[in-house]
Amino acid sequence: MRKSASWMTIWDDRILEWAREHESASAAAMKDTEYFQVSRSSLSRRLSKLNEKGLLQHLGNGVYVITATGESYLEGELSAEELNGENGEEGSASA
Repeated sequence: MRKSASWMTIWDDRILEWAREHESASAAAMKDTEYFQVSRSSLSRRLSKLNEKGLLQHLGNGVYVITATGESYLEGELSAEELNGENGEEGSASA
């Protein structure tokens, strides 16, 4: 079971799933689907936040890929509350 964090939104899991399934994610590509019913700017903000927390990696030009940390979160092996800093630095509460 996935353990989300207070900073996460309902869209974050979908974004991570999309990035894993499609091998990359961008606000432009995701907005053109029925899977996301949110604005492109909202998707861009969430991509940036997921990058900041280390769940995604920004490759440039608005394209992101899922990280090993992002994969661990999707598999339920990592609580997102443990991610407190830039690029997924784990908090002191990690086991």
